[in-house]
Amino acid sequence: MSFEYAPVTKGLMMGSALTSIIGGIFDVKHYLHLQLVPHVSRNHQYWRLLLHHTAFSNSSDLLVAEILLYGVGVHIERQFGSVKFASFTVASVLIATILEFLTLILFHNMGINQIPSGPSALLFSILYQWYRLIPPAYHFRIFGIAGSNKAFIYILASQLALGHLPGSFTPAVVGLLTGFIYRSEFVNIKSWRLSPSIIRFSTRFLLPLVGSTRAPRRSTRARPETTHQTLSPDIGNEEIITTARPSAGTEETGGSVMREWVNELTGRNEQGTTGVRVPSDAEITQLTTMFPNMQRAVIVGALQRSPNIESAVELLLAS
Repeated sequence: MSFEYAPVTKGLMMGSALTSIIGGIFDVKHYLHLQLVPHVSRNHQYWRLLLHHTAFSNSSDLLVAEILLYGVGVHIERQFGSVKFASFTVASVLIATILEFLTLILFHNMGINQIPSGPSALLFSILYQWYRLIPPAYHFRIFGIAGSNKAFIYILASQLALGHLPGSFTPAVVGLLTGFIYRSEFVNIKSWRLSPSIIRFSTRFLLPLVGSTRAPRRSTRARPETTHQTLSPDIGNEEIITTARPSAGTEETGGSVMREWVNELTGRNEQGTTGVRVPSDAEITQLTTMFPNMQRAVIVGALQRSPNIESAVELLLAS
């Protein structure tokens, strides 16, 4: 899996990692968490409501979040499209911020006074969409307990939700509730999109910072690339069997079965380098008709070692 058609997810992963590392280097992580008393209620530091979404306070939470974003966010962005997914992330952060603030106000007397830093609420909102939209790829049973491939993602998410109780559990619940609100019909925010000016600005200035999201292209060539090998004196007279095309001027004492098989599949003409004759399809068909019980590889080998079809027939009759 790659980041193809998922630049927003890649930007979220890069941004979370970068801000977390910068916060650790400059020792400003104590400004990142959200605490009702005394930061918000007494000191009126309302900027913490949004700032605490930007970075994680420790490397373990960052690692788990990066794995979850890669395993969940890519699928959801491909389902939504990048524009809708970016709009969804903005709406989720705003809704989660309001719900977290209300949770701190209502339950601070019950011990919920602080929320750890990091976009955990956004991550669980994406996780809810993944739960609703993406079907499991396979199912399994361990000691009679049924499960699917989604169980591994849920285990990682539980590590993030239960890592710093009770504060870490709050953004998890808020994130799931945010995802439910986004998909619900009584609050119609699914049709909301970012303005075209913001999209153009992001495409022009932010997308180049993310880098390429294209998947690596695999070569469709059937034959292997040319390789140059230097023989060690310790090898002695051992036979080296390789499918690599020999360099010009290299002499070979014997043919390789694997090389003949590759030549048969690819139709590579190595007459100039190995001295092996490449038989035509008509010759192979004629001998296959004459010797129906003979394997095709044996017939091709006899034709390659013979100057003409008559010699190949004599070779097959003598074998």
